[in-house]
Amino acid sequence: MTAAIDDQAQDPVGRRQMITAIMASSLGWSLDLFDLFILLYVAPVIGKLFFPSTVPTLSLAAVYASFAVTLLMRPVGSALFGSYADRHGRKGAMIVAVIGVGVSTALFGALPTINQVGIAAPIIFLALRLVQGIFVGGVVASTHTIGTESVPEKWRGAMSGLIGGGGAGIGALLASLVYLATTEIFPGDAFAVWGWRCMFFSGILSAVLGVFIFGRLEESPIWARLKQQKAALGAKVVIHSPIRTLFSREYREILLVNVLLTTGGGAGYYLTSGYLPTFLKVVSGVTSRDASMILIAASLVAIVAAISVGHLSTFWGRRKTFIAIGSLRLVCLPLCYIMMGRADGDVMAIAAFAILLSFLGNSGYAPLLIFLNERFPTALRSTGTGLSWNIGFAIGGLMPTLVSLAAPTTDSLPVVLSLFLVGISVIFMIGACLAPETRGNLVIADLGRPVSA
Repeated sequence: MTAAIDDQAQDPVGRRQMITAIMASSLGWSLDLFDLFILLYVAPVIGKLFFPSTVPTLSLAAVYASFAVTLLMRPVGSALFGSYADRHGRKGAMIVAVIGVGVSTALFGALPTINQVGIAAPIIFLALRLVQGIFVGGVVASTHTIGTESVPEKWRGAMSGLIGGGGAGIGALLASLVYLATTEIFPGDAFAVWGWRCMFFSGILSAVLGVFIFGRLEESPIWARLKQQKAALGAKVVIHSPIRTLFSREYREILLVNVLLTTGGGAGYYLTSGYLPTFLKVVSGVTSRDASMILIAASLVAIVAAISVGHLSTFWGRRKTFIAIGSLRLVCLPLCYIMMGRADGDVMAIAAFAILLSFLGNSGYAPLLIFLNERFPTALRSTGTGLSWNIGFAIGGLMPTLVSLAAPTTDSLPVVLSLFLVGISVIFMIGACLAPETRGNLVIADLGRPVSA
């Protein structure tokens, strides 16, 4: 016996519990994005130390491929941690996943380089990236549900932007500040010796903060309500196989549309905020200090963009917001990279286009998190949201590698990036046009059929 119960029927969530859930979800995701952004910020150095090549773009491609390896393992982490979160609650999955990411990131700072141990260096590097990817997938499965499940309906759009885009912006901001500090402490060649290691060592902060913040977190009120409801009905608390249910015929179409949107949103993010640190160094040629300041400003804009556009979806609806932002991305993102390539060292112009890139790159997927949450009932929400998000972002995360491989020289990067952005923007628009409107469709139970067809 199952029941469809709107979450408005649950007992009001206390202010303290709500604030803790908001902080835990947004900080949990931002700390893990901080760990991932560290690699993007030191990509040119890592390329020389672990994947040396006489062709700079090939070395960069190898670094981005190691980044993509992490993304490809995220669905595995979502399957493992998401299933646990749906069966036993969100809190435990979140704590283990966040600590795992922090510890694995810190270990990168202790790795030997190719000059020290030869071919074993890139192998160990990639193996550790695989482990990190599993934990990151687990973070998505837990942080991307407990936050939206703990706030009233009128704030879920803003919460979606705060976790998904705002969390990424906060993570990028923290990484930018660490990058600025380490380049000041280890200037010039010293950064290639100790600076990059110290950046990775800072990842241990994720583990420490994870224990401190998430230890005070209460369980998701909607998941707790489901547990009570099932117990009152005399039924089992959870379904046996969330993964099998998600890949059943009833949910295949839902997953397909979800993946189209997350692929377009993820690729747009990685080709803007994700590729921006490398673009500023190898194409624009700005100094490390100027690059840090531009990235800090872009990160702050990303936070504002994600929260505001996420909240906008509460009034416009998820689908209409996707279509509107997708249209802007289709036109503006390619033009930004073209104009940055022609800026000829004008730092102010480069900063302006970088900020616009960051705004559009993060606003596109701001309502995506709550949209995915509203596509699944509570007993499937962590697994369904985690898999949908991570499959799409894994595909999107391959784009920086493909861009680096497709560009014969660094001078050709603006044109190649523009062409890729047109393609992924079209994919995003297709998903937006196929997506149903889901606003207000967050339900507690109803395991027998999908939330939205």
